[in-house]
Amino acid sequence: MAEQNYEDYWRLTNAFTDYNGASFLSTLRICISFIDEYAHEDYTNEKYNRLQNLLQVELQIGLISVRKAINQLVKLGFINSYLISYNLDSLEYLNARTNRKRKSLLSKIVYSNSSFNRSINRESNLQQLNFLIKTLIENGRLSKSEIIALMLVDIEEVTKGFLNSEELLYYVQEATQIQFITRKYNQVGYLYNLLAKLDDLIFVEDVLYFREDAHQIFGHEIEERRVRDQYLHRLYKNQLQEESIRVLNGTMCMVENLSYPVLIASHIKPFYRSNDYEAYDANNGILLSKNFDSLFDLGYISFNDDGSLIISERLSLDVATAISGYSLGDVFLNEKRIEYLAFHREEVFNKRFRFSA
Repeated sequence: MAEQNYEDYWRLTNAFTDYNGASFLSTLRICISFIDEYAHEDYTNEKYNRLQNLLQVELQIGLISVRKAINQLVKLGFINSYLISYNLDSLEYLNARTNRKRKSLLSKIVYSNSSFNRSINRESNLQQLNFLIKTLIENGRLSKSEIIALMLVDIEEVTKGFLNSEELLYYVQEATQIQFITRKYNQVGYLYNLLAKLDDLIFVEDVLYFREDAHQIFGHEIEERRVRDQYLHRLYKNQLQEESIRVLNGTMCMVENLSYPVLIASHIKPFYRSNDYEAYDANNGILLSKNFDSLFDLGYISFNDDGSLIISERLSLDVATAISGYSLGDVFLNEKRIEYLAFHREEVFNKRFRFSA
């Protein structure tokens, strides 16, 4: 796979997070009216400045916020570059009587017309959201790590318009290696906020599904699923850290025995499939580095009752070779954890794409 420029990533401007809010709708209305009124004029910096000044007066916000707001509308596909036109669905969006109607229109607009490479004075036909949705169609689900990794993809180089599972894994490993999520936290949050607003998509424990597929997997009670209790989760992670300190004399990955700056309290039986006790039972967890957590969570690896590593044939040979010597120390293998590992081998390992579209 071609070497990437990792500072070249999907850049989404997000002045407003509430797309049904008065500020977003007012900004869109003013921009559309301005485009209609001055359609006879070519784009110039002076024309752009007039729109900025108008928004500052009408919305009572600063110049930086105004520029972000305009760029957000351009990148999402509501209005086009150079203030020459706008998406006709934008008018219907403004006039929609319900938020539910706007949600469908938002989904249509960003899928068909958004481009994160576009700006007020630069046109682009690269459609990142379209690429992401097609990748979701191909794979059936996208984990948080995979969504973040997609932000590094130069979609112009991927002619088929999506990534398969092996290609996703490559980018997950690279995103982890360069600590992309910690350096670009805001950009990741902007994309998550947008995805959560699109029609027929749903997040279940930071994993993105089509709503119909999620109902097939989890049942129709999915809308009422338990939200993670942040305090109990902290206690759960603290117990795993204390166990690591007791056994390894430090807070370390229980597989690699390395003191990474960030370690994940990784559920063995997935949180969304656990009852209230299992969800915060430290025996249902192991402390892992980000790389091993991703592989474990996505079903590329598991562990036998003696802690030896099981590697899926779906994993690329170079990665499989690199991790083949590792194991989960038998000192961590109590009776309860062995039961949870049996569940992981049966229900998670190699089952990652069981529900793919």
